[in-house]
Amino acid sequence: MANEQVLSQDDIDKLMADDGELEQTWDGGLDSAQAAPGPGPASAPPIHAFDPLPSPSASGPKDTRGRSLDFILDIPLEVSVELGRTKMVINDLLQLGQGSVIELTKLAGEPLEILVNNKLVARGEVVVVNEKFGVRVTDIVSPMERVKSLG
Repeated sequence: MANEQVLSQDDIDKLMADDGELEQTWDGGLDSAQAAPGPGPASAPPIHAFDPLPSPSASGPKDTRGRSLDFILDIPLEVSVELGRTKMVINDLLQLGQGSVIELTKLAGEPLEILVNNKLVARGEVVVVNEKFGVRVTDIVSPMERVKSLG
């Protein structure tokens, strides 16, 4: 704190007077920049400007359904299948070992939940294909069910 500088009232008044001069110069600079014709920042399009989508041609509307969604087809999503859930205290979790059985909330034969980005989208059943587990989709969740599950 030895490097602190204390300003007198005269110093503060002088600084305040300088700010007024800078402000007037800045305002004048803006006025002259906006009035200046030709290339430069004043004639450049605004940052938010964009080209509108092309309108259908006079020969008739074009089918753009396939093309308009192409850009989202390569977006990666996390798909997971939930066999069931349970809650346990830390002590029980620490007691788990090889061969331990964890009881889940779902009943045997009940449909599994298929989640996309942790949102329920379908239900299915376990299948085995070429010695690998898979899920056969048996039911797609309706949009109304999806909305109800959010609340």
